[in-house]
Amino acid sequence: MRRSQIDAAWKGTAECRNCGIRDLVLFADLTEPDFSLIHLPIDEMTFPPGATLYDAEGDGHSVFTIRSGLVKLVQYLPDGTQRIVRLLRPGAVAGLEVLVGTTHQHTAVALQEVAVCRIPRDVIERLSRETPRLHRQLMQRWHQALQQADDWLTELSTGSARARLARLLIQLAGDAPDRPVRLFSREDLGAMLGITMETASRTVAEFKRQGLVREIAPNVALCNVPELREASGID
Repeated sequence: MRRSQIDAAWKGTAECRNCGIRDLVLFADLTEPDFSLIHLPIDEMTFPPGATLYDAEGDGHSVFTIRSGLVKLVQYLPDGTQRIVRLLRPGAVAGLEVLVGTTHQHTAVALQEVAVCRIPRDVIERLSRETPRLHRQLMQRWHQALQQADDWLTELSTGSARARLARLLIQLAGDAPDRPVRLFSREDLGAMLGITMETASRTVAEFKRQGLVREIAPNVALCNVPELREASGID
């Protein structure tokens, strides 16, 4: 296929070849000939805070790679309460379960303004069949999702509220402890950590008084990671 034909077939708004986070996302290993296999639109989309990318039990026709921002995956319990089961950062893939023919298992909601690439399931399926490079990436993404789910369960669902909040803040600080982190709403913190909103609010206030976090703007704070590690029980 000639270059003009490839460009004509590219009907979406995304340009994966020149993606600024190409090394992080699902198409990281694709070569130039691989892109000629894409004949459905891949769209760049932006969602404001609180917007829903997709709903649980909805028929999924696309996966979403997170380019910027933070997405929460929510499960709603029979009593109407919600539980946040994972956070997705840039480079993560949301909705992988649709690739094995199931409906979405969670509701995906933007915690802050989020930029994503929406990739049709048919694109992923064709590339997976015809290039082993994408298949390797998919296996890595499945493994990362399982590992994150295990880490979330063991670190953020066990221990005292103080220990759970400390572990969450350590995760958010990541490899850049001097970078500010966003303090979520007390409702979201409760849903992430399996505690009440009142307990979340009280624990955050305690952390501020004790200097474990220092608020530098509304709901934005710097973390004292050494002190948080002591509070978390992490060796």
